[in-house]
Amino acid sequence: MEIVERKETLVSLTESAAVKIKQLQAQEPEGEAEVLRVAVQGGGCSGFEYALGFDRGPQEGDHELESHGVTIVVDPWSAPYLRGATIDFVETIQEAGFKIDNPNVVASCGCGHSFQVAEGEVPEPGYGCGSGCGSY
Repeated sequence: MEIVERKETLVSLTESAAVKIKQLQAQEPEGEAEVLRVAVQGGGCSGFEYALGFDRGPQEGDHELESHGVTIVVDPWSAPYLRGATIDFVETIQEAGFKIDNPNVVASCGCGHSFQVAEGEVPEPGYGCGSGCGSY
């Protein structure tokens, strides 16, 4: 019996997210949006926020992967907080935007702009996410 080790994907995109990202990349100046950078940064009323943006390419130490034809880079600090996350693009009559399904999240802000992980730090009281949500 052969034992096969299955590596969990760091970050993946749904097909709809990849289509939207490629459309947005095409609108950027040549060479300015070669990769999608996905990161976690401190902030918000739950402790962490996601940061999605375009970059010219990977930086030293970045994890580099591909999903549906989109190159994604994740910095080493953010990687543990994003392991297994899926990015989707959702479009409804009321709103459109990227939605991140992250299995590492244990709590999130009532407004949905920030999150907390099991080993995450809790921000100081009164530290809001900037969208009018200042409660826990």
